[in-house]
Amino acid sequence: MSRLSLLNSPLVLGFDHLEQMLERVSKTSSDGYPPYNIEQRGDTGLRISLAVAGFGRDELSIEIEDHQLVIRGRQKEDASRVYLHRGIAARQFQRTFVLAEGIEVTGASLSNGLLHIDLHRPDIKAKVRRIAISDGSDEHASETIEVDATDDGSATGTD
Repeated sequence: MSRLSLLNSPLVLGFDHLEQMLERVSKTSSDGYPPYNIEQRGDTGLRISLAVAGFGRDELSIEIEDHQLVIRGRQKEDASRVYLHRGIAARQFQRTFVLAEGIEVTGASLSNGLLHIDLHRPDIKAKVRRIAISDGSDEHASETIEVDATDDGSATGTD
């Protein structure tokens, strides 16, 4: 059985990586543990906050693997403790977030049972490129003119 993809149209070219990213998002864990928030901080900042009560810094890891932010937690078992009732979860977890191109992790902190991960989303400026059409006699004699879409339309040419 073949899969139907929204990005299979002949009018949409070069978005294979986007389709792969959507597949990764659908495969991420959905058990809800640990709970998290994502907040906007200023124009280009984001913060992910995970509720990781009971985890210490040495029991948490944050990595970026192939455009994915992966947060893992594994608590160390203390064999000397005897629990009469154990209602606080001490299970390991892995939470994954797919990052867009250009997003950078700027820092992480652990405070009051919350793991905060700060991200920076760069301001992307739209650009328009004009491609000169050659007469075909010299296939390498093409000129590219770049125009910043926010400018007044003046262009700079390069050979």
